[in-house]
Amino acid sequence: MSTVVALKPAPAAAKKETPVEQKAEAPEATVAEPKAHTPPRASAWADAVKGALLKIVPPLLGLALVIGIWGLFTINGGSIPTPAQVGAEAVRLFSDPFYRNGPNDQGIGWNVLSSLKRVGIGFGFAALVGIPLGFILGRFEFLSRMFDPVISLLRPVSPLAWLPIGLLVLKKADPAATWTIFICSIWPMILNTAEGVRRVPQDYLNVARVLNLSEGKIVTRILFPAVLPYMLTGIRLSIGTAWLVIVAAEMLTGGVGIGFWVWDEWNNLKVEHIVIAIFVIGIVGLTLEQMLLLLARRFQYDAR
Repeated sequence: MSTVVALKPAPAAAKKETPVEQKAEAPEATVAEPKAHTPPRASAWADAVKGALLKIVPPLLGLALVIGIWGLFTINGGSIPTPAQVGAEAVRLFSDPFYRNGPNDQGIGWNVLSSLKRVGIGFGFAALVGIPLGFILGRFEFLSRMFDPVISLLRPVSPLAWLPIGLLVLKKADPAATWTIFICSIWPMILNTAEGVRRVPQDYLNVARVLNLSEGKIVTRILFPAVLPYMLTGIRLSIGTAWLVIVAAEMLTGGVGIGFWVWDEWNNLKVEHIVIAIFVIGIVGLTLEQMLLLLARRFQYDAR
């Protein structure tokens, strides 16, 4: 008796069609038009140019707006000179900024250098006294409580109020102006340095005690690196205040300096020179502040 076995058709044909279809469809997926690819260097260069424009264009637009408003207010004449008049006079002044025609007739360059010299001397003495004093007040709580009332009492006093004291003690106008710079520059350094010392984590000081470090090593190896950003902030605030004060001090004391030059030009009714001096004072002050700001950013560890 024969047995008939019915064989089911194998679905192999259907399975074999799948890779064939995939092979047929695969080339279609790659037939796409190539996209434009920007080289990495060109992209980085474009980003750098864009960033530079975003930094430069807005300030230039602001200056143009101010000059435009200034020109509108002076278009009909008056006591204030026009931007064109000030520009022409500035070209003449800066064509020879270092001339000398006697002790009271010198170029604007010599006057700016004399003011910077006074600021540098007064500011340097303030740093030599204020920064160590800030470390001491921040390190020892008893001394901080003892001197806090004195600092709070003297800090709000106008710097020009100290000028007569300087004239009385020093007997000369030039050191009296330097003394005024010293007394107005010292407070931000003391306060910021002391605050930086207080913000040093107590764990650092505990480790120093465990290692039996001397006070000198604690200051140089632990406190100074941690306090440096605060200290530089105080220095930046002090230099701005010093540059503001020197102009007013030189108006009162006379001699060579940008403040005295402004007052002397007012006596000669040269308003164009006064406007030029305002721009020069602003540019020099901005340059000093930006230099110290870049230095402060260099030592900001969280920004690295």
